[in-house]
Amino acid sequence: MAEFREETPRDGWEAEKLAVLSKKVEELQLRIEGTPLETALNKLYEELAERGLGFRPKVYLSDEWGCPEGVPVIGIPFYLADERLKRLEDEFSEDLEDDRLTMMYLRHEAGHAFNYAYTLYQTEEWHQAFGPYTRPYVDDYPTNPFSKKFVKHIPGWYAQKHPDEDFAETFAVWLTPGSDWREKYRGHGALPKLEYVDRVMAAIGKTPPALDVDSPPAENLGTLKEHYASRDEGALVASRIAGYADGDLREIFGAAGESAAAAEWVDAKHRKIVQQASHWTGARQAVVLAAVKHLTGRLREMKLGLPDGAPEDLAVRFTAFVTTLASNWVRSGQFIEI
Repeated sequence: MAEFREETPRDGWEAEKLAVLSKKVEELQLRIEGTPLETALNKLYEELAERGLGFRPKVYLSDEWGCPEGVPVIGIPFYLADERLKRLEDEFSEDLEDDRLTMMYLRHEAGHAFNYAYTLYQTEEWHQAFGPYTRPYVDDYPTNPFSKKFVKHIPGWYAQKHPDEDFAETFAVWLTPGSDWREKYRGHGALPKLEYVDRVMAAIGKTPPALDVDSPPAENLGTLKEHYASRDEGALVASRIAGYADGDLREIFGAAGESAAAAEWVDAKHRKIVQQASHWTGARQAVVLAAVKHLTGRLREMKLGLPDGAPEDLAVRFTAFVTTLASNWVRSGQFIEI
């Protein structure tokens, strides 16, 4: 995980970054108007209109994507409203949303908003299609990447997390222009859910929602430094792995040498490895990234070198190892059973 240390600024960006980190989010006076977010939001509203829907969920800048439970408003990460903050977010998470992913999240959150605005989750038909709304939420959940019971939309097999997320993901696929969902999900268990959304949205049309809000909720987000400190998974992950993986790392990379060539190799390759392990296990990318950063630190401390043989084999072995750790975390809350 990236760390923002109080260092002597080396260039203009370092100085600006340190200055921005000390500010409260509210002090930055961020706005959606006039930014790429406004373009994306207008595109969402156009897609809703093309589907014959009259409700336009309101939006606000928040610390993350989401809708407050039961409230039909869309929270958008504040860093997407400012180019400096986008750069900061990419340094920290290595997972900055591009324009395509931003639209995917907007469609997903619009699904939540419609669910809450029209209280669909309170109906028996909704429960029959998606399951009990009262099922507990968990951050890390087991997934089946090959299940045909759920649509596939935003990363992490998110439809499998909770019935509310299943509906939001189904709505998003239904709303996406050119998704050809009838053909893509023909014969899948997810198709009846898509047909439910298609039928219910046609019935809703331009009917006023049962619940709406005049203004989005206000949030006290603190300083940027506090925001990123609250999201840092590094300490927890490091305590869970510690040195228990050292033997596995020696088996993958070989004997120690004069330099930490293995750590340098992982540093250069880690983005793709993290993305793949997160994608196939459903583990949160922040957790996988923190795990790989910890493993890199262990490689550097042990000064492990690179083994002989094809680099492709090394990439396969290390990616498989990280994926196994991520799968263990999702399944049991532990990376390594000891």
